[in-house]
Amino acid sequence: MDTKQLLKKVRKIEIKTRRLSDHIFGGEYHSTFKGRGMTFSEVRQYQFGDDVRNIDWNVTARYSEPYVKVFEEERELTMMLMVDVSGSELFGTSDQFKSEVVTEIAATLAFSATQNNDKIGLILFSDKVELYIPPKKGRSHVLRIIRELIEFEPESKQTNLSEALKFLQNVMKKKAIVFVLSDFIANDYHQTMKIVSGKHDVTGIRIYDKREEEIPNLGMVQMQDEETGELMLVNTSSKTVRRNYKKFYYEKVTYYKESFNKAGAGTIDCRVDESYVKKLLGYFKRRG
Repeated sequence: MDTKQLLKKVRKIEIKTRRLSDHIFGGEYHSTFKGRGMTFSEVRQYQFGDDVRNIDWNVTARYSEPYVKVFEEERELTMMLMVDVSGSELFGTSDQFKSEVVTEIAATLAFSATQNNDKIGLILFSDKVELYIPPKKGRSHVLRIIRELIEFEPESKQTNLSEALKFLQNVMKKKAIVFVLSDFIANDYHQTMKIVSGKHDVTGIRIYDKREEEIPNLGMVQMQDEETGELMLVNTSSKTVRRNYKKFYYEKVTYYKESFNKAGAGTIDCRVDESYVKKLLGYFKRRG
């Protein structure tokens, strides 16, 4: 993709996702993810209905009339987007690949955070951390994140979520809002998830294609594992083959849900041919 095409694609995603964050998600995001506490803002004259516990007695004594302290939410937060860039994200039988839906969701979340003046960072991972962009504020920073999501080419096609979570734990010393976007066809991350979720506010967003759930009966078919590159001839007419695949797939889904739920983290399931807008909005409302 040349520079002109890339910029055009970035702009298209910005227009779509910024409109969503401005009109739909901004307020929901703000009410869902609270700041670190309340900080002193100013002193003003007492008004009927004010909490008497907020009276500033020193100022009141000086001016011989009641004044109250005004507090505001200490808003600044940090959002970390952890995005799976392994080979399985290039799967898609509908109008979009999983990776394209991931980009749109990540951009929507990033613009929602920007609207609230929060910092946004990015971790792209396969079986290792492929790219780390430290948290910063601003539109230009979000556009850089979108560019990386569109054009980044990972060195590896395999997945190791546990390694990515360990990296997050090392680089993020303060509590962050963490969204992990993946299909979660991964193993052995339950314990790491528990540790990370104890410090950060974590939500997993599982993006999947309906054709991944089971193999249709198509006879002998040559298939390629997107993560290992291995080619194999599969007899899809075999009930055993189809049953074993379905069992394998749902074991991964169950592991994902149990790992996140037991760690106290949130989960969202989003099929590529469904509206991620409804899924995100529903999640924010439930949490808010």
